[in-house]
Parts: sequence; structure tokens; C-alpha cells
Amino acid sequence: MESVCMCVELHLPYHLKWYWPADGYRRPEMSTYFDQERIFTDFQHLAASIGRTNKVLARSIENGAAYTLNLSGTFLDQCSWDPGVLNSFRDLADTGNVAFAASTYYHSLSALYPDLTDFKEQVWTHMEKISELFGVVPSTFVNPELLISGNIGGVLKKLGLTCMIAEGARNLLNTDMPVSVFSDDIPILLRHIDLSEDISKRFSDKSWEDHPLIADKFASWIEHIEGDVITLYLDYGSIPWNESKAGGMFQFLKDLPLSLEERGISMIRPEDAIKRFEKVKLDTLKTESAARYGMEGLLGNHAQHFYLKQLEIIVQELASRTDLPGNGEMKKIFGYLQQSDIFLDMNTANITGYERAVNNLSILSDLRRAIWEGRT
Repeated sequence: MESVCMCVELHLPYHLKWYWPADGYRRPEMSTYFDQERIFTDFQHLAASIGRTNKVLARSIENGAAYTLNLSGTFLDQCSWDPGVLNSFRDLADTGNVAFAASTYYHSLSALYPDLTDFKEQVWTHMEKISELFGVVPSTFVNPELLISGNIGGVLKKLGLTCMIAEGARNLLNTDMPVSVFSDDIPILLRHIDLSEDISKRFSDKSWEDHPLIADKFASWIEHIEGDVITLYLDYGSIPWNESKAGGMFQFLKDLPLSLEERGISMIRPEDAIKRFEKVKLDTLKTESAARYGMEGLLGNHAQHFYLKQLEIIVQELASRTDLPGNGEMKKIFGYLQQSDIFLDMNTANITGYERAVNNLSILSDLRRAIWEGRT
């Protein structure tokens, strides 16, 4: 193996309330639909560990690492509660070895809409926000849940994006594992599922046969894989969580670039990988869909499909109601109602999946009523 790309996602959702208009209809406001206390508590909990975690990433970068950060628009909105959090990420940006990925602003599945106008607007809004906050223009795109479906490459290219990271699902691959830059309308790097989850999910599992995982051991696994590039994709929250659970995660990240370098393996950004390596054709990118933990988690039942169809309709309705009082606030609320987390909550593998489906569709129905009544 020649190189490793590591992307870290930080997304905090706007959780929905348990909602039913038992006392009559109300104006659509954030407090009407969203559990603001829980949202704020979750942010505070994570914010307390961000400063320390980012110092570890900075030390890792000093040792030769490069990272791509995927900060969702919903998380960036919450950062208004603590400006110091953004300053911590600005310090990482100043290292010169951190890239920021573009995504759909509201962590939405708008790439699945038949009309990609809203998708394009959300990605552009996210790119502008990243540029405004960190002074850099993203060149890598990541769909929420590492979704790959449909033909969005042309839209991404028009926005100036040069590559994409997606899920390395088995139905996409004609090889044993994703170890190349794959050719499509836009070059694609596919997540190496097992190695990514060795770090994010199994790291602190003392019953795992490879526990404890140290950088030298992990680098030796990568060394014996043939190919151009391994793409690792982690949840940011798993870093402080694993450190608190079993210890060793911070040291692992600081040591990893050194252990890789000893074996002639460099840590690079996706935009560097697509320049360095030849593209490998993968026909399934045109015909198959994939998402982290499976498409069935997002769209595996009728309620999830129905919710998606309702979103597609409301996009068009809001676009046609430019005269609607408070249209901007309504669009913001609707944006948060597009989050991929809402689809995952309705997965009937969850014990409350059915109840969540009824609740979420009730909220969406109430918003649609308000649009047609013209009430804000």
C-alpha cells in the first residue's frame, strides 16, 4: 500500500420532538418540532472534548498525518453556542494539512430527489459556509451516510468539486476491497469498511481478538495490502469516546503517521490521491446504490419511502411559494426535517421505528399544512 486517506465526520443532528397537534395547530417554529434542550445538551457534551481531541489531531499532523474533516451544516449552526469550538477547528486549518469536505448542508438525502436543484443549493450553501468560517474552499464531496446513488457527478463538477468519498459496499466492488481511486463522472474513493470500524467501533472492545489496537499493528496490516490508497472514514465522536472507554486512542492517532512512514506509506488528502494515482473503472458506480450500514437502513420500509416522497413534494411547494410570509424561516425548518438521521430513526430494526415513523410524518404533514395556509 502506498497511501492512506483519513476522513473524519462531525455531525450533530437536530432531534425531533415527540409531536402530536392535540391542542390544535401552531405556527411552525424550531421549538414546535425540535427538542432544543436535547440538542443543546448533546452539543455541550461533545464540545467539552473537542479542544483536547483537536490538539491530538494537531500533534498527529505534526507527525506527518493529513486529515479531511466533514463538518455538517447542522453542527456548524450549533457552534454559535460556543465560538471557541470553531476556533479549535480554525487552528487545525492553519496547519495546512487539513482539508474540509463539502456535503449537503442539512445532512440530507437530497441527492435522491429527481430534481437536483435543492441538492445543488445545499452543497453550495455548505461550501460557502466552510469558506466563510475557515478560509478554504472544499474540493472533496461526501454525501450523508456515505450515500452513492444516481448521477450527481455532473452537478458536483459544476460546483468545482474534484472528488467524492462514498461507502465501500460489497455490491459496488469487483475486487476484494477498495484500494484505488475509482473512475466515474467524478473520481471516487470508497471507504474501507473493516479497517475504519477497527478504529471507530472495535478499538475499545476488550473481547476483540486484536485488542489492544496500537498504531504499529494497524500499520502492519495496511502494509500487507496491495493497492494505491486505503480510505478510512470515522465518526469524530468515536475518538474521545474510545479514549474515555479504554484509553490509547489519542496515542494511536499520534503514532499512526510515524508507523505508516516507517513502512513507506504516506497519509494524504483525497485531492492529492486523485492526482497521484491512475483511475480504475468501476461500472457498478453507475448502476448500484450504497450507504453506510446499508440502503435498507435509510429506505428499507414504506414509511421511509413515503417520507422521502413528501420531502420531494415540499421542495417544489416551497419553491413555488415565494410570497409565503416567513419563507426563509420555513425553509430553514424544512431543511432540518431532511436530515438523514430522521430516516434512520424510522428503521423498523429500531424498537421505536414504527412510532418514530408516525411522529415524523405527523410533523412533516403539519409543516405542509402551514405552507398551504400561508401561516408562519
